[in-house]
Amino acid sequence: MHAKMLSLLGAACLMVGHGPAMAQAQGDQFAPPWQHGTNNDAVNRGVEFTVPQIDVLADFHGDLTDPRLVLYVGGNYFFVMAPLVKAFEEANPAYKGRLYWETIPPGLLVEQIKAGGRITSGNMTWTARGDVYFAGLGAVNRLIDEHLLTGPAIPYVTNTLTIMVRKGNPKGIASLADLARSDVRLAMPNPAFEGIARQIREALVKAGGEALAKTVYDAKVADGSAMLTHIHHRQTPLFLMQGVADAGVTWQSEALFQEQVGNPIAHVDIPSAGNVTETYGGAMIAGAPHPEAAQAWLTFIRSPQAMAIFARYGFKPVAAAISAAP
Repeated sequence: MHAKMLSLLGAACLMVGHGPAMAQAQGDQFAPPWQHGTNNDAVNRGVEFTVPQIDVLADFHGDLTDPRLVLYVGGNYFFVMAPLVKAFEEANPAYKGRLYWETIPPGLLVEQIKAGGRITSGNMTWTARGDVYFAGLGAVNRLIDEHLLTGPAIPYVTNTLTIMVRKGNPKGIASLADLARSDVRLAMPNPAFEGIARQIREALVKAGGEALAKTVYDAKVADGSAMLTHIHHRQTPLFLMQGVADAGVTWQSEALFQEQVGNPIAHVDIPSAGNVTETYGGAMIAGAPHPEAAQAWLTFIRSPQAMAIFARYGFKPVAAAISAAP
């Protein structure tokens, strides 16, 4: 299963060039990485070689040579990592340029933990044993119970769902119920390894019962009007911008990031009564190579400085995290 998932992750990178609305210039403009290298704290970058859509490791960051802290971060807040790492290094200068972090789906990160940190993307295979893992708090606690992580779990922020659409919302999508329309093409997170799918299904049931959830995740997938993503925080906005999808449910923060960087993305709010709130948590990985650094990051992630950075993208602080901050 691990090899199959990584193969799918690689295939996801190839799929992005298949949209009918795709033009080379447009593809280069909208293709990740969207932060133009700021999600890399390496001081000496050597030869710069990034070719949009062709050679780009958008969810792997930093210098693998001799990292002093390795972070496994659920990909839905990849865009927060650059300012978080900068603030952490300013407060802890000994770690300047010595962090490595990954922002692939949390289920794949679990597979990587089980594989001893070994991972393959494209033609490259490497080992980066993680120090800290971040995902939904429930998943973190389950992994502690399975002894893959060492407790306690540290909660820090919450997030809610939204419907991501193209700028101008050309399909006039107003609610989750509209996702069942036959003229609406969807990009939806894969339940196999993207934890957000569980919360999305819960929200769909709130909005339209089991019938709506089955239409979106069963019937529309079967008839081809809904694609299951392999890495939704990259694929959903890209598919929307390429015109191969009309909508997708994501975390609110992801839509806000796309809007802030000027990509032609918008979002449709889901009313609080029908929404789902996720609490994010983190914990040290069992046998972490750098336990002191891991603890330093776990302390930092719940600090006022970190909370201010998360707030830029709509995250809300967990009260316990603030009260525990140094």
